[in-house]
Amino acid sequence: MYEIHGSEVHPSEKFKQLIKERNVGMLWATYRADPWTKKTIANGLNPELAAKAGNALQKYVMENTRLGIPMFLAEEAPHGHMAIGTTVFPTGIGMAATWSPELVKEVGQVIAKEIRSQGGHISYGPVLDLTRDPRWSRVEETFGEDPVLSGTLGAAMVDGLINGNISRKNSTIATLKHFLAYAVPEGGQNGNQALVGMRELHENFLPPFKKAIDAGALSVMTSYNSIDGIPCTANSYLLNQLLRNEWKFRGFVVSDLYSIEGIYESHYTASSIEDAAIQAVSAGVDVDLGGEAYTNIYRAVKEKRLSEAIIDEVVCRVLRLKFEMGLFENPYVDPQIAIERVRNANHIANARRMAQASVTLLKNRHD
Repeated sequence: MYEIHGSEVHPSEKFKQLIKERNVGMLWATYRADPWTKKTIANGLNPELAAKAGNALQKYVMENTRLGIPMFLAEEAPHGHMAIGTTVFPTGIGMAATWSPELVKEVGQVIAKEIRSQGGHISYGPVLDLTRDPRWSRVEETFGEDPVLSGTLGAAMVDGLINGNISRKNSTIATLKHFLAYAVPEGGQNGNQALVGMRELHENFLPPFKKAIDAGALSVMTSYNSIDGIPCTANSYLLNQLLRNEWKFRGFVVSDLYSIEGIYESHYTASSIEDAAIQAVSAGVDVDLGGEAYTNIYRAVKEKRLSEAIIDEVVCRVLRLKFEMGLFENPYVDPQIAIERVRNANHIANARRMAQASVTLLKNRHD
């Protein structure tokens, strides 16, 4: 997405082509550094360069697109911003071991400050999946198996991430992961069907999400699994009826990476990728994360297989939050602030307190 030239960052030709051909309105993991992205200290973005990259990409989009609408930059942040030079906290299961909403809220505040100071807007997390099967591969990301603890800590994290109101420069849009019953797949295999009934969903798996949404979360990410044969990324009951009609959720829903393609390729409940896209957007998925499924939507509308009114609603939900966050008035950040704020002494002290509080002493009893 970007090219680094000394101390400056510029949009890459790949990014320019993406904007021209796809009309992209949101990017994911622009600053992410890990083996998957192949970004390291040698070729990735430190906090100053990250802020410059965000500014450069934002400037290009606003000056080279028909409507000049600023982009959302979404970043992974399950236990700190997943980028170079940021503050790292214990994983979700470690934070859960503190039993401290106060400390978790402080973590959320740090994450929000560090992401926003680098030009990001959306934080992916907290992870509210209830882990009932230790064979599942992502247990450490969660707050554990208890819905009360997960809901309490999830709400505290959201409280810190939004930091009063998303219009503030120290706040992010919190994205709750993963909707729904993702951590109890058949056989412990990631993305398999979840064998849970309606009562179990409402008694255990839904309450943590409800509590976090009541705390101010404005984004929800769908999961790879299915429930009762319906992929969660195409489940209108969960996304339209429950989230929007019953819970009055006013944010937007984003797919997990390629989970819309998964409706066709993994669950086999769609006849094509295009059909999968129609199912997902009709079910209430507003944003396609990382895939190409939604590139089919324009043709589906033109051919009268998808109502334009549905697209109007989708655009409204995302655009409203861009206005509320103040991106049209203040799309850029000051790189110097990123240098001063990211992983500063106070944030390191917060991480140390969280790590110390997460230490758990077990007693080997032979009763």
